[in-house]
This record gives sequence, C-alpha cells and structure tokens, in this order.
Amino acid sequence: MATVLCVLYPDPITGYPPDYARTSLPLLTGYPADRALPTPAGPLGFKPGELLGSVSGALGLRPYLEEHGHRLIVTSDKDGPDCEFERCLPEADIVISQPFWPAYLTRERIARAPKLKLAVTAGIGSDHVDLQAAAEAGITVAEVTGSNCISVAEHVVMMVLALVRNYLPSHEIAVDGGWNIADCVSRSYDVEGMNFGTIGAGRIGLAVLRRLKPFDLRLHYTQRHRLSPEIESELGLTFHPDVRSLVQSVDIVNLQVPLYPSTEHLIDAEMLKAMKRGTYIVNTARAKLVDRDAIVQAMDSGHIAGYAGDVWFPQPAPRDHPWRTMPYNGMTPHIAGTSLSAQARYAAGTLEILQDYFSGKPIREDYLIVEGGGLAGTGARSYKLT
Repeated sequence: MATVLCVLYPDPITGYPPDYARTSLPLLTGYPADRALPTPAGPLGFKPGELLGSVSGALGLRPYLEEHGHRLIVTSDKDGPDCEFERCLPEADIVISQPFWPAYLTRERIARAPKLKLAVTAGIGSDHVDLQAAAEAGITVAEVTGSNCISVAEHVVMMVLALVRNYLPSHEIAVDGGWNIADCVSRSYDVEGMNFGTIGAGRIGLAVLRRLKPFDLRLHYTQRHRLSPEIESELGLTFHPDVRSLVQSVDIVNLQVPLYPSTEHLIDAEMLKAMKRGTYIVNTARAKLVDRDAIVQAMDSGHIAGYAGDVWFPQPAPRDHPWRTMPYNGMTPHIAGTSLSAQARYAAGTLEILQDYFSGKPIREDYLIVEGGGLAGTGARSYKLT
C-alpha cells in the first residue's frame, strides 16, 4: 500500500460541486503536432468537465487508488511548519500537486520525506520541486506535459487583447453605470500591425504565435533551439539571437520559458529600460522570470503600458502583493492552465502516470522531468539543474 499525498486548491467558496455552465466538453482526438492525449487504462473515475483541481474533486483519483488499496490524503493546507502537508510528508510515497497551488518540495522538505519516490505535477511546470535535490534523493519527477498548453495559449491571447484594447478599465466603467467613452478609448489601440515577441517558442509559445497570426501582428521569437525554416516561413517569424534584441524590437513581450537559475529575473530593471516606452508584457510562465519590484516601478513610471500576469511568487500571493494594485494591470490568479477542459486532461494524465508507476511500466518519456538521478525526457530538454 502506498500513501499518496495530494495538494489541491480549496473548493469554491459557494460550495462543491459548483453550478456548471455547460454539461459536456468538446471531444479532442490529440494534441498539436500529433502528440497523444493521456491514455489511462479503465474508467477515469470522473466526468470530463467536472471541477477536479480542488480538494473535493481530488483529480478524480480516489476510486482508482482506494480500489487498489492505496491511501489518499487530499489537502489544501500546504504552507507553514504546522500545515497538514508537513505533518503527512514523512509518510508519503507519492506527492501530487498543481502549479496553481504548488506544494513546494524544497531540499529541506525532501530530506524530511524518506519514503518519497514520485513527485507528480498535475499540469505543466515542475519548478516548485527542487529538481537537483530530487535527483540526488532518487525521486522521479513527472508532469502531464502538453495537457494544458492550448489552455494557456488562449489565456495569453485574451490578455494581449485585454491590455491593448484597454478592456478591463472599460468594463469597470460599464459595471459602475458610466458611459465615459473618452476615458475608455484614451488607452485603447488595435493590435493590427504591432510587433509581438515571445521569449520561448515551445509548445505554448508556438501555439500563441499561431493564434495571433490571423490578427496581422508582426511576429518575433527567441529561444535556444531555433524553429524550422518551414515554421518561420509559414508564420512570417523574425528570429532574434537573444532576449535583448527581441525586447528592443517589439510592442508586446510574452514570457514562455521555464524557470531555472539562469532564467530567474530574466526581465530586470535593465531589460525593462531596453524596451520601448509603451510596451506591454504578458507572463503566464513563472513570476520569478521577472523582477517583481522592477515591474512595479516600470508600471508606475508609465514606461510599461500594461502587465498581465497569471503567475505569482509565492503562490498563493499575499493580499498586499504590489502587483494587485499596479496601474493598468491584468493580473489573474494562476488559472490559465486549469480550465475545466484542461483539468480533464491533466487528471487523466496523472492517472496514467500512477498506473504506470504502480504496474512497473515506464512512465511516458514526455512526462518525465527527473528519473534515475538526473534530468530525463521533457526535463532534459527544458530544465537545467544548475
């Protein structure tokens, strides 16, 4: 019997289950680039479209785990020395959490988890795990790669339009009963003809570029591995050899790279100064890719026209986090990748990982981040240990 410790965000304040807006999800046959959807064996244990990422949803794992004699502990209490996560961690064989409500597996916590063999991210992004410490401890780290890429890409497009068209302040005027058209449009522009640049053009970054192409923006990108000439030609992409070259050339900067030591504070005060006045920044990747206070200063000064972020540090963010009150911000809690549509996919992928692990089968290579004492699979292509 294994003890599975699952950390999920709290249930809706109105109670669980919520009143769903729809009764079904569209049927997908695969991910972009012919990548396969999760393929767990047997029944899912949930109905696609249900709220699975909160405590009562339990990622739909309870029927499978209890049927096979495993113990499932689900909590949202993850921070502080007396939290339930800390109390249960020494007995855990497997830890599961989501990037949206991450259970930070630090080196210190890993040292207090002698039984831990598998850490699973239900979603994409495993930087809340100390990957070096996990590798040294022989822990396998896995995530459901691909499960919510399009969800995040759609969120980026929404944020770009919301910032540039000044949607949020205009909506507030409407809700407040006003008709202040001049105030609404005094910061509203068309995206047509603007230069959009993504730092990182992997699964999500490339999906963003494809979705913005019909808006007739001029598209730019930079990343370690250049895209094929065919893709560059298809989308009319301009490649930049480094981040500074890109940010100096565009009107909208999109961050879509993983967080590791060399990318922390990639966008600092000096990089912000290199941007044109009136640049917009969208960040659905990780908060520590940018310098928190430098962003606040650039927004307050008016050098940056808008910042839309879906990621914070720490998560959940404290009530007094300065990004909550910046002018012209488009912040959301970390929700881009946890739509009900995405939850069905990453819950199924988590089930697939557990089934493979318990049966002794190899975990899908795309899902692997750390295995056998080092980076593996997607982790070897996306992360660095130092």
